[in-house]
Amino acid sequence: MPTGPRPAGKSIPASRGSGTTTPVTSMASVIRVFKGEGLGHAAELAFTVEPSDDVAVPGQPMVLGCKVQGTPPVRITWRKNGVELPESSHSTLLTNGSLVIRHFRLDQGGSPSDEGDYECVAQNRFGLVISRKARIQAATMSDFHVHPQAAVGEEGGVARFQCQIHGLPKPLITWEKNRVPIDTDNERYTLLPKGVLQITGLRSEDSGVFHCVASNTASVRVSHGARLTVSGSGSGAYEEPAILVGPENLTLTVHQTAVLECVATGNPRPIVSWSRLDGRPIGVEGIQVLGTGNLIISDVTVQHSGVYVCAANRPGTRVRRTAQGRLVVQAPAEFIQHPQSISRPVGTTAIFTCQAQGEPPPHVTWLKNGQVLGPGGHVRLKNNNSTLTISGIGPEDEAIYQCVAENSAGSSQASARLTVLWAEGLPGPPRNVQAVSVSSTEVRVSWSEPLVNTKEIIGYVLHIRKAADPPELEYQEAVSKSTFQHLVSDLEPCTAYSFSIKAYTPSGASSASVPTLASTPGEAPAPPPLSVRVLGSSSLQLLWEPWPRLAQYEGGFKLFYRPASKATFTGPILLPGTVSSYNLSQLDPTVVYEVKLLAYNQHGDGNATIRFVSLRGASERTALNPPCDCRKEEAANQTSTVGIIVGVHAGVACIVFCVLFLLLGQRGRVLLCRDAENQLSPPQGPRSQRDPGVLTLHGAGQGERGQPGRGEKPVDMKELERLFPAAGVAGKPDPRPTDPTGSTPREETQPSKLSLQGLSLPEETALEAEVPREGPVAALPTQDADRGLLSEG
Repeated sequence: MPTGPRPAGKSIPASRGSGTTTPVTSMASVIRVFKGEGLGHAAELAFTVEPSDDVAVPGQPMVLGCKVQGTPPVRITWRKNGVELPESSHSTLLTNGSLVIRHFRLDQGGSPSDEGDYECVAQNRFGLVISRKARIQAATMSDFHVHPQAAVGEEGGVARFQCQIHGLPKPLITWEKNRVPIDTDNERYTLLPKGVLQITGLRSEDSGVFHCVASNTASVRVSHGARLTVSGSGSGAYEEPAILVGPENLTLTVHQTAVLECVATGNPRPIVSWSRLDGRPIGVEGIQVLGTGNLIISDVTVQHSGVYVCAANRPGTRVRRTAQGRLVVQAPAEFIQHPQSISRPVGTTAIFTCQAQGEPPPHVTWLKNGQVLGPGGHVRLKNNNSTLTISGIGPEDEAIYQCVAENSAGSSQASARLTVLWAEGLPGPPRNVQAVSVSSTEVRVSWSEPLVNTKEIIGYVLHIRKAADPPELEYQEAVSKSTFQHLVSDLEPCTAYSFSIKAYTPSGASSASVPTLASTPGEAPAPPPLSVRVLGSSSLQLLWEPWPRLAQYEGGFKLFYRPASKATFTGPILLPGTVSSYNLSQLDPTVVYEVKLLAYNQHGDGNATIRFVSLRGASERTALNPPCDCRKEEAANQTSTVGIIVGVHAGVACIVFCVLFLLLGQRGRVLLCRDAENQLSPPQGPRSQRDPGVLTLHGAGQGERGQPGRGEKPVDMKELERLFPAAGVAGKPDPRPTDPTGSTPREETQPSKLSLQGLSLPEETALEAEVPREGPVAALPTQDADRGLLSEG
């Protein structure tokens, strides 16, 4: 196997035995190789004949066949029970690769037995392959452990004899009557391969002594004799159908013959039928009924496996008796997809796939040049070992790989070769690779140029993976050729990572640098997602995702809650990282609660997730998300309340004004006042000479009620309406300053004031009114009177 660089332009065979070659002088050639163009699919070393299981006769010679096709020179050796078999006079290797054992021996007299598992091993410059295992056993014959027993039967009845004996190879069973082989052409005599003799329709001439004879290459043995006595004819009385012997459970290998026995008696003679318990048809090919009811299945397959039911029916009725037995057919492992020989450039990934079937399902193992290949390093096995992946291949991975499938029925193997391609002039691996953590999610990787062949470098590729992950889970980031450091981001905190670098040229990639490990520091956990569900009028359920990893870092959850109007929280309530819910009870249903959940570890507390929850309407959840500014909301509510109060006051003022006009219209029609000229001209005397007067509702002025003063003339309602224009009599509410807290006590609300536009009254004059609600009397503001006294007449 080559161990050093190949010269540029080195060609690889297009196919075994072909005279053409495909030069590998560029990446395009490599791509063609990847696609399989110009490359054969067979390994350069393969078996055309493999040894098979056999039974040898002690003292006799035996031959184990083996034939190999491959690029010469090919060296062939043999292994017995996994150990190389040395050449000796006892065993000889033929020129075609077969092994001859001159005198097969057992473990007697201190000499080792030749029994065991044999393998043929072939090797050439491409690698090494091993054949399937061939189990060699010595021919033997045991004594009978079941001898036939004497029997008595009536004429027309049924007789059955059985013997059992073990031997290798499986003994052939025959029968003798009175030391004479029985006539197998007699339809009333049925011989089953498992050592059973059935005689139906008994006659008197069937009486005699029967012997079982077993023979194989090791020996011939005869059982004890068993006498059959046939009495006179039966009484002819009715007998219920009965099954004397039903089918046994059998385990066979494909291509063998299954014998399912069924012997039934009764009067009249019952009819025997067969069926499968699963309802599937038994079929007709290779199926026959032997004797009066024995089912024979020749050349069994896996599809014949199942439970078979023998039924004995009384003719003309539905009376029946049944017996059943299970047939299990095993199949040795065989391939439905063979691994294919491939060529891959150095540093890339090679994948071999082989799929095998059998019954029971076979177990698959892989060999590299004859050695068992297990997972580890850059070698991975997937899909029940049916896929072999080799990542970052190098010259040491060039070999012949074998897929070996084996089960209890046998084994099979298939091989393929991996060729590693590389070209001259590729740069060496990048040097001085260092990785330093910058934050909990970032690592800075730096390196130096390769020592040789750096002019053709077009860039670098950084290979990144978690140190605990397999190589196939790595990902790559490309870096320009002038950059010798790279910041790797989006990493997980508190995690170890492996970094390696390759330099790329138009001709291919360099080998990877030595992997460098770096660990990201830990950090406090992220805010956990939190949802809230109202359980009742005074209880909540908090839900979030569990974080089991928190337990690995001495962490968990912290829960706080409080009424939104209070400054302090209740908590923390410490919860493990595996918990995903918590219930809060005995809460005030009229209060909005603030709930806060955060995760913590040895690095500290993470940011909290906050929810505001109201318990009003306990049947449904009211969660405010995102959180609101409750102070602003409270101020807005208070402002709305003040507006409502002012509006109510305005309405009350309107009602008061309407009442004034109604009462004035009912109690009098004429108002006495000074001369109209005095009313319409400025006052002529000092203020002290003016007569004060008071306008009251439901009352009189200071003068005598109903007596007009001197010089006064009556004023009708039209003139009063002119003096009190409708647009000017409506009072406006006196706005009160708002308390900083936004609260205004209702009992401090001032009533609306009414001003009389165009009408001047003395300062001491007051207008009293009855307000239609409890509270202080509404007072009209006074003005300097520059006109005569106005009073109600």
